[in-house]
Amino acid sequence: MSSSTSSSLAGLVVAVDGTSGSGKSSTSRGVADRLGLRYLDTGAMFRAMTWWMLREGIDVHDPAAVAARCDEPVIVSGTDPLAPTITVDGVDVAVGIRSDEVNAAVSPVSAVPEVRTRLLELQRSVIADDGGIVVEGRDIGSVVVPDAPVKLYISADPSARARRRAAEQGGADVAATEASLLARDKIDSGRATAPLTMADGAVHIDTTPYSLDEVIDQVVDLVERAGAHP
Repeated sequence: MSSSTSSSLAGLVVAVDGTSGSGKSSTSRGVADRLGLRYLDTGAMFRAMTWWMLREGIDVHDPAAVAARCDEPVIVSGTDPLAPTITVDGVDVAVGIRSDEVNAAVSPVSAVPEVRTRLLELQRSVIADDGGIVVEGRDIGSVVVPDAPVKLYISADPSARARRRAAEQGGADVAATEASLLARDKIDSGRATAPLTMADGAVHIDTTPYSLDEVIDQVVDLVERAGAHP
């Protein structure tokens, strides 16, 4: 990347949406690292909120109870793509938010409009800080930064997603993993507030036939062209 292109990326926002297990996180971190950009995992913020709700003993299936407390936790996201961090009330929850308990509870918490409003404010605050950024989630290009100059929608065949996710989880059952991913897709796509969707103007990348490096190469090319021709 040339120095002129590098400087033109200084305030660039790359919005990355897509389905679970499609390589969205690995791609986003790889692109941010390659281009010297910041990185924000908005999904981790929803998981952090869920972790806090569970710790506080709040019924995550009671939207009113979740809404009443969602302004309380202090959630802070680090933006280093090589070492992203997430804390809640000063506690490092990077491991805790990936637990089975959080996995099972994050969808109902994420569907609460008040939660999404609170975290949307936090996300936009991080994005507004100095430096270009790659932001990944499920409503980034459609809701969080609809005017982002680069918008991507990353997906993959369900069986490929299940194999990748099962491998990440140390050899989990592929069929069960695929069923879980498809159930999450249905919830995310069907919720009333900020559903998973491909944003207007987004470039769709099906990662099924590609290696991670090949996908990163494709995205870096798109970002550099956007930076060179804002």
